[in-house]
This record gives sequence, structure tokens and C-alpha cells, in this order.
Amino acid sequence: MKKVLLLFLLSFSAISYAQDTIRGTIMNAADDKPIENVHIVNLNQVVGSVSDEKGEFQLQATVNDTLYFSYLGFRSIRVRVTNDWLKYGNVKVKMTEVGFALEEVDVNSIKLTGYLEIDAKNIPIYDNYRYSISGLNKGYEGGDKSPGAVSKTLKSLSNPADLVYNIFGNKPRQMRKLRQMKADDNIRELLRNKFDRETLMAFLQVNRNEIDEILNNCNYSQDFMKTANDLQILDAISNCYEEYKVLQKR
Repeated sequence: MKKVLLLFLLSFSAISYAQDTIRGTIMNAADDKPIENVHIVNLNQVVGSVSDEKGEFQLQATVNDTLYFSYLGFRSIRVRVTNDWLKYGNVKVKMTEVGFALEEVDVNSIKLTGYLEIDAKNIPIYDNYRYSISGLNKGYEGGDKSPGAVSKTLKSLSNPADLVYNIFGNKPRQMRKLRQMKADDNIRELLRNKFDRETLMAFLQVNRNEIDEILNNCNYSQDFMKTANDLQILDAISNCYEEYKVLQKR
């Protein structure tokens, strides 16, 4: 009887695992060729995967989970997991290429003399001062001008929890995903190579303006907000959220 029960449990576990793991093949919609290195993330369970040289991938998911597909040069798409997908196995997902219009960029040349002492003075340096405050986990970035940074930092301490409450307080479930996102290597690798904030917006269900508002209220400079990759933005929001939770408890 015990052996029969054990076999039943093992069989049930195997079936459950199979149902929780979906498989698919990612193809170019223009020619049906497989696409390698596409990042796939489950927005519900906060796990990620990458397609292989055949365009194939597998990922933990259940019915009604939303998968987010992202690849440079292709339009990002969302696909909902259905019962058919779990039932019939491999599903073909087709992605469409997008065109990019290159903007004109002004490049300011710097003439170097070959003398380190002179050239070091001619190369522009952009200072983003950051201040550490006792009692908080992280510092505050003031921007390009150090005098304004001090006043901005002190002003933020007058009622710091209220500055981001409208976003953090109304989205507790989405913000709890921050730690899971940071822990998944595939998601971190995806965000490291992106600068468009699309994946962050999909995960956290916030728009671009709300992301900028969070960073601004947490005293990150405009330079950081414009030049940081999505992984750096994730770390910044996560640090700010951890401080927000500490202040709320206090």
C-alpha cells in the first residue's frame, strides 16, 4: 500500500512539474527563422529565461500568467499562458522587427596636448554629489550642483515617506517583486542591456513618468535618470523602496 501511495505521489509531482513548465519557440515573423538570445520573463512569477540557438525556451508558468518577450531590434510583446499551451506543449511565438531612426548627435571634440596634467584639466567632469545620512541605508544624490544638493537632501527629510507614498503605498504587490527581480540572473542580464524602461514598466505596472517621479523624490540626479541602464534603475528604486518601508515603520 505504501509503495502504491509513493508511486502515486511521484507521478502526481511529475505531472505538476510538467504543467508548471511551458516550452516554446521564438521566430522572426518575417521569415520564420528562430531568434536566439530572446529574453522571456514571467511577469507574475518573476522568473526569466533565454531562447537558445534554435529559438527554443522553457519557463516556469501557470495558466493566465503573462510572459514578456524582449529582444533588441524587435517589438516587445506580451503573451498570456493558456490551457492549450500547457496541453499541447511547444508553442511558436513570432516577433516583429522594428525600424530605428538615428537622431543627429553633436559631438564636442576635446583637443589633447599629450601632457597629462594639462589634458586632465581640459576634460569635463560631471559631478553628481551624493550624501550619506545617518539612520538610512543609502545616500542621496544631489545632482550637478553641490550647494543645491544639501538643501534638497534636508528638504526631503522633512516628510520623506509622503514623497513616494502615492506610488509605493498604492502598489505594494508590484513593489514586492523588486527583490525577486534582483535575484533572477536572467532578468538582471536583460535589464543590464536595456535603457528603455519597458520591462520595468511591465513588471511594476508603472509608467515612465512614475519611474522618474520615484527617482526624483529619492534624490537621484537628472544625469543618472537619463544615462542609467534598467538594472541600475531597478537597484535605485529598490533601495528607495527599502528606505520607504523603514520610514513607514518608524
